[in-house]
Amino acid sequence: MSLSEDALAREVPRDAAALPGVAPRPAETWLRIVQAHDRITRRVDSALHRHHDLSLTGFEALRRIADSSGGRASMGEVAEAVGLSRPGVTSTINRLVAEGLVIRERVQIDKRLLHARLTPAGRERVEAARVTHDELVAHLLALVGDDAAVVTDALARVSAAARSRR
Repeated sequence: MSLSEDALAREVPRDAAALPGVAPRPAETWLRIVQAHDRITRRVDSALHRHHDLSLTGFEALRRIADSSGGRASMGEVAEAVGLSRPGVTSTINRLVAEGLVIRERVQIDKRLLHARLTPAGRERVEAARVTHDELVAHLLALVGDDAAVVTDALARVSAAARSRR
């Protein structure tokens, strides 16, 4: 390789997406979103199981209940927040009840609605697990770097557009 060819080669980006006007194909973007979600989910789920004997789904349900107004949430609110079907949230809440982390109760306003409320053990578990979850997620997502605001905004727009309307 001559000197001029070597100089030219150094100026050519190795990644085609780095070229002006070149954007990744939708299939590539979709693959990266799915891979990132899958890998982060598995890593966080594993850490929560190992350190707190809690699944990521169980943690997300507990967090939603803990953060809700009045310290209780309806099954529909938990399902929506966690991204579960009604049967899925019922199964998750059943496990949390069996572990003594949640109790079910009916609210005076509408006796037909079933709500979940944390027990003291549930509150303790979710607060301990929150630290593990948030630190691990922050560590992994730090790789987004200075693009975090742009990525977050873009994914929020996609999420809002794709949200199912029942």
